[in-house]
Amino acid sequence: MNIFIILLGIILLLGLLYYEKKKYRLPLLIVKSILSLLFVTTALLQPHPVPAYYHYLLVGLIFCLIGDVCLALPQEKAFMGGLVAFLIGHIFYIFSFSSLTQIDHWISAGLFIIFGLSALIFLWLRPHLKSMLIPVLLYILVITVMASGAWAVFLKSPFHVFGRGLLLAGALCFYVSDIFVARDKFIKEEYRNRLLGLPLYYAGQFLLAFSVGFLK
Repeated sequence: MNIFIILLGIILLLGLLYYEKKKYRLPLLIVKSILSLLFVTTALLQPHPVPAYYHYLLVGLIFCLIGDVCLALPQEKAFMGGLVAFLIGHIFYIFSFSSLTQIDHWISAGLFIIFGLSALIFLWLRPHLKSMLIPVLLYILVITVMASGAWAVFLKSPFHVFGRGLLLAGALCFYVSDIFVARDKFIKEEYRNRLLGLPLYYAGQFLLAFSVGFLK
């Protein structure tokens, strides 16, 4: 089943990249919605030996699905809606990671490295943000905490290393993919951002969804 999901995901991702290149809005929206629904379905189909992690992560994935649909729409308000949906999704990811390890374990060298990188990204974006400065700053703070939580789970939690590795890799892929989203929105809009960012984003979401079944 997981091999089928991966193959189907790759096919849909290739279609999404094609429609992004050609800027065909309706097929893009349809394919993106199906692909994002697939990572939600993936989590649903996995065994979930840690129920709290599974339930929080599933809610986060659903909000990210909503965010994907919003970002596929051309309206400016849709982008803001997508930002809010992803913000909520990251908050639920933080809840899911906090169910796996104590919060005081999140204080580590990795946390300061991730926060330092996020500070540099914010300084890079800041001259271009205008009225979006506060929403973007809030989003960067939340996704930074999310990535830091994933690092803490990988280092400090007692679960199987493969599951922890999937979780960390998924969170970091998501984190890096958002750099390309920000570059496309605020610095320079070009296909290269989506060509690099979308595979990273979907890899991250599917890795998180698969991690549900391997945290034993």
